Amino acid sequence: MAERKREGLPVILTKEKLKPALPYAGIPVVLAALLVLQAGRVAAFPLLLNELLLMFGYIATILDLKAKRIPNSLILVMLSAWIIVMTPMLFLDTDTAVSKLKESMLGAAIGGGLFLLVYLISRKGLGGGDVKFMACIGLYQGLTGVTLIMLCGTILAALTGLVLILLKKIGRKDTIPLAPFLFAGILIAVFLR
Repeated sequence: MAERKREGLPVILTKEKLKPALPYAGIPVVLAALLVLQAGRVAAFPLLLNELLLMFGYIATILDLKAKRIPNSLILVMLSAWIIVMTPMLFLDTDTAVSKLKESMLGAAIGGGLFLLVYLISRKGLGGGDVKFMACIGLYQGLTGVTLIMLCGTILAALTGLVLILLKKIGRKDTIPLAPFLFAGILIAVFLR
């Protein structure tokens, strides 16, 4: 089907493209409700970062399940949203923001660095989008959060892969999308920490 164009730009969202996503439309609403319930325990600044990370993690999960890739455009939007949240915090509460900035940079370096190492060693067994996504998760969650997310996500992915191999649903060389397991790790980190 040819893409429709308006004023020379392609129309990305069509009825046909939105229809498969409709069953998942209620999940962000449930996540937002859970975050509102959690709002009494967490300050507004980390809460906003958690909300954004849950939203982006959800989108990455859907895209990875459908297309088996996490697009660079999503990574750029995640990075832009983090910058937009951090910038006013530098002026409003400089000490907290600088501390969070250091923690975020360390989380991005460790999360993205470890996944980059696995990407290089595994000969692209891990996708480049997963590496960039984990670096962005590190920005949002810092070192402690990204460590928990990596641990939970990779263990869940490994166990699922092992079960699928034993059931002969996939072969040893086949890949499975990692974003859904990282999203499960994000949920664990946000709601249990």
